[in-house]
Amino acid sequence: MAVDAATAPGSGSARPRHRVRRLDRPALTGVLVREVVNFGSYWRSSTFSSTVEPTIYLLAFGFGFGSLVTKVNGLDYVEFVGTGTVATAVLFSSVFPAMFGTFVKYQFQRTYDALLAAPVDTEEIVTAEALWIATRAGTFGCAPLLVAMVFGLDPSWGMLLVPFIAFIAGYGWASFGILIAAVMKSIDNFSYVTSTVITPLFLVAGTFFPISGLPQWAQVLANLNPLYHCVQLVRDAVFGLVLADLWHLGFLLAFGLVMWRIAIVRMERKLVD
Repeated sequence: MAVDAATAPGSGSARPRHRVRRLDRPALTGVLVREVVNFGSYWRSSTFSSTVEPTIYLLAFGFGFGSLVTKVNGLDYVEFVGTGTVATAVLFSSVFPAMFGTFVKYQFQRTYDALLAAPVDTEEIVTAEALWIATRAGTFGCAPLLVAMVFGLDPSWGMLLVPFIAFIAGYGWASFGILIAAVMKSIDNFSYVTSTVITPLFLVAGTFFPISGLPQWAQVLANLNPLYHCVQLVRDAVFGLVLADLWHLGFLLAFGLVMWRIAIVRMERKLVD
């Protein structure tokens, strides 16, 4: 009788044959519960790093450049930056935990090998991880907004939409981070992605200055930046939604969907023999 190479003795880590592609609710719940329980052991450091750095950007740029620039696009500069740094908090609290956390789990801790031994497949692992990270990003992304309110940003009903916007954007960035973790062979290679992809996208997102002052080619590239669409959605949610926000929302949904599917494919190649 033929023996499957993935489960044959001496063939390395045993991994079950990939199941029919579907999302099973109990499997997703199991992975999510594990993440929530595990988060209890490091929530303080994760919350600190994900909220303090964007808040520092808000205070530094808001009061630094705010002393030189009073109004930008009709908004006080503190209000302009305060709403923009929400996207920065979402980026920091999603892409980096996804990149480093995913790599450590499958490469060093072998967590995913253990999960695959249960009735859980790669699609469910990636989906649950992205959902959990996006949920955290939706929460952490509100921190700069609360700080900006202390320094003069007026509350509005549209602010209630910010956690949902941050969740949608966070899901796309979490899936992107999982994809990078699946592609890279060494954790040291993440610095290339940070320097050549994440940092330029972070700087050209309309967070600290409007993209209308950029050259035309840079404006075109900025419109392909998911972070820019997150900034615009958050800013419009706070100060008044417009018809163009449907385009911003659609872009973020498409970004999340594409990154999610590609991340599943690449992670499956990495995990399943």
